[in-house]
Amino acid sequence: MEMTEITGVSLKRGSLAIEDSDIVAPAEEAKRQKVSECCPTKGQDGLENNSLPSSEKVPGPPETAREGKKNSDPQSEEEEEEEEDGLSERGEEEEEAESFADMMKHGLTELDVGITKFVSSHQGFSGILKERYSDFIVHEIGKDGRISHLSDLSVPVDEEDPSEDVFTVLTAEEKQRLEELQLFKNKETSVAIEVIEDTKEKRTVIHQAIKSLFPGLETKTEDREGKKYIVAYHAAGKKALANPRKHSWPKSRGSYCHFVLYKENKDTMDAINLLSKYLRVKPNIFSYMGTKDKRAITVQEIAVLKITAQRLAHLNKCLMNFKLGNFSYQKNPLKLGELQGNHFTVVLRNITGTDDQVEQAMNSLKEIGFINYYGMQRFGTTAVPTYQVGRAILQNSWAEVMDLILKPRSGAEKGYLVKCREEWAKTKDPAAALRKLPVKRCVEGQLLRGLSRYGMKNIVSAFGIIPRNNRLMYIHSYQSYVWNNMASKRIEEYGLKPVPGDLVLKGATATYIEEDDVNNYSIHDVVMPLPGFDVIYPKHKISESYREMLTADNLDIDNMRHKIRDYSLSGAYRKIIIRPQNVSWEVVAYDDPKIPLFNTDVDNLEGKPPPVFASEGKYKALKMDFSLPPSTYATMAIREVLKMDTSIKNQTQLNTTWLR
Repeated sequence: MEMTEITGVSLKRGSLAIEDSDIVAPAEEAKRQKVSECCPTKGQDGLENNSLPSSEKVPGPPETAREGKKNSDPQSEEEEEEEEDGLSERGEEEEEAESFADMMKHGLTELDVGITKFVSSHQGFSGILKERYSDFIVHEIGKDGRISHLSDLSVPVDEEDPSEDVFTVLTAEEKQRLEELQLFKNKETSVAIEVIEDTKEKRTVIHQAIKSLFPGLETKTEDREGKKYIVAYHAAGKKALANPRKHSWPKSRGSYCHFVLYKENKDTMDAINLLSKYLRVKPNIFSYMGTKDKRAITVQEIAVLKITAQRLAHLNKCLMNFKLGNFSYQKNPLKLGELQGNHFTVVLRNITGTDDQVEQAMNSLKEIGFINYYGMQRFGTTAVPTYQVGRAILQNSWAEVMDLILKPRSGAEKGYLVKCREEWAKTKDPAAALRKLPVKRCVEGQLLRGLSRYGMKNIVSAFGIIPRNNRLMYIHSYQSYVWNNMASKRIEEYGLKPVPGDLVLKGATATYIEEDDVNNYSIHDVVMPLPGFDVIYPKHKISESYREMLTADNLDIDNMRHKIRDYSLSGAYRKIIIRPQNVSWEVVAYDDPKIPLFNTDVDNLEGKPPPVFASEGKYKALKMDFSLPPSTYATMAIREVLKMDTSIKNQTQLNTTWLR
């Protein structure tokens, strides 16, 4: 086995868009959600603003798959009310003078984050990844090892379910009034709905419709001047919205409805926020095993507390680019990290490699694997990498943390963020800068709100307003940065064979490879630590490299405990080389760059025949399938095949066709 090093990649054509879901062209959102009479009357406006707070999609912890991010912490009612504002406002993105490629000149390259080595000896070739988001499909692998597929849209038969009339009995105006009552958007304490064509059956359907579609509201029947009215009112104050009505759920039925969610071009948190908006519930009643990126078609299992399959299935009539199916009732929710991994189906279009090059590259991926680097999306997309913020937190340099998050920077950002940063640089007035943000839930908005509340001399408390898991993502980014650099040094120093002093895991415990045991292990067994107080380091030169790197960053490798407990790093272990499972590939010819090159689950449900390929065509594509464990990056596997830099900076300067 040979390993090679990046010395500068020259491509005739390459447009590999990384899995980061933030920087996409305006045209990317051309397909809008369809709103029918069954859905909230306000439609789609502002839904994007209710996503996990982060302008840069700060990457997540090394210890868990970053196909999986933690749910954000519950916040006080005061904060929740402030953040509700984001639902009704939508900042218009202004056109930037600079082109996207010009802006990305200031972004990171792989060399900046320690990604420098390859393990295979084949000659690289170019290809376009994610020219269309439908060229990248992710199917979650559940804890039982089964790959999630959307294969059944039917609703389980349940005698407890109300009739389908509950979805049509209320008018759009009545739904709007009820929604405003439910969300405390006006001063009304109740909403009265006149029963036209009064019958007991009609009244029952209206009662059921209000209680099922607007959790937290109770109903009663009243006579007013000889007419019957159904009166809706709040049962238990503001907390009722987050806690679906307990007494309305049959005891014999599992409390959680599990379903398979198929979505196109939408990340998991955005999807859950959208579903919760249409269901009129809080997002925290949903659970999942891992998050999936935006610029892809993804299929994963979701669980929701005390929402019927009937209501969920009705969303299939309301939403485009989403499908919900494979419903079942279970006793337990899903937990982050329970997944076994993800199965990827990827098309690399317009490849330049010969059949022999492709064969060598794919055989190497199958037999040797790839270096288990943390991918570029983990480090942010602007000129201020997230690992720099993490390093400042660990150094206890809070003024620098504030500056790094808020200062103006070059790179691709939304117009309102640019204005917010400019205002901050000019005035250092958090309230004034905050007024420039239509979306208050981004990291910048939360920090500014914290500074307004606690003052400029209490940055620690101001930073603490940001949900805990988003704060931790910064320091995990720094751990990832260290790991990437150390993995490259380890491979440069010792190659692709285990050596005495390397670390391997026995169960969850790391032990050293002794001289006598070297032949009992392969490179696929070797792990390296993410720095922390609860890990050991290799017993060879790389141990000193860790120490030197942290010392240069003014950190003490022997004391990774922080005086703020949340920021104390325990560390973790990560395999150096990952060998994908279930690897298969096919080179196909095509003429039209816009045609799909494989069927999706929805295509199969609709009975569409699979595409038929000609023996010759204008272009060649490499279609590849492989499975990866949690916490590994498909872009790093593809990087090994193509031998090309996967950074947005590099790719957009070569070719920006992926933006269309």
